[in-house]
Amino acid sequence: MVRNWGVLLLLLAGALCGCSREHDHKGKTPLVEVDGEFLYREDLLAALPLNMSKDDSTLFAEHYIRNWVQDILLYEKAEGNIPDNAKIARMVENYRRALIVHTYQEELINQRLANEIDESDIEAYYEKNKDLFRTEYPFVKGLFIKIPLRSQDLASVRNWYKRNSQDAIEKLEKYSLRNAVTYDYFYDKWKPMSEVAAKIPLKALDSDENYLDKNRNVEVKDTAYCYFLHVEEFLGKGQQRPLDFAKDEIKEILINLKRVEFINEVKEELYQRASDRNRINYYYLNSNE
Repeated sequence: MVRNWGVLLLLLAGALCGCSREHDHKGKTPLVEVDGEFLYREDLLAALPLNMSKDDSTLFAEHYIRNWVQDILLYEKAEGNIPDNAKIARMVENYRRALIVHTYQEELINQRLANEIDESDIEAYYEKNKDLFRTEYPFVKGLFIKIPLRSQDLASVRNWYKRNSQDAIEKLEKYSLRNAVTYDYFYDKWKPMSEVAAKIPLKALDSDENYLDKNRNVEVKDTAYCYFLHVEEFLGKGQQRPLDFAKDEIKEILINLKRVEFINEVKEELYQRASDRNRINYYYLNSNE
């Protein structure tokens, strides 16, 4: 077991298991082998959470590798002590069939039903069920830009970020390419206020959920950065969501309402086609008993 993260990184960077060179690893780098089963560098790195400290990363890697080895050993022990492997095989096959059928059904539904739901269907459902589409927390549309405090031409940014015009947006986009740490344009997309507030060091956003409704242009700075937020539209908690915000959810609802009927139609069509081609043999109907 590797006890030092620096050592582990060195191992990850190089070819590890010389004794397994005859095995085709398909371009992956092996870390551990147990009876022909391999744990790869790529698997560990994919599982490693982001932004972990050095000590936490070391601990995570040690536990992950140890758990992987233990799981392999437990599986081997269990496999050798289960008397009815045929039963397990049937369960696996049943699950495989169910998974294949489910995946095929979802593809059919997405291909056919999604195209059958038109704008008039969505609008009609929205008008009849408006009370279903209310916000659980505030949402906003707008623009956010984060710039180093010593950046040039901050006065122009103060002017541009407040205006929802093609000219101002284009100037901000060009400026952000060279100067911005973060540039987020979301005039065309509703975002939870909490997601936007997390980017700005402003305590008022934590205590007043309607702050951005009352303050549509927000400028904050700390020791390193300037933060600019323009709120073009605001939806408070419990307010009616507009149609453009509810559209995707309504479409999914309408698809689900038609789902059972559609799948039954597909099953019946397949049954009739197979019957017409004499692909189905009912042995009990031919029995004399």
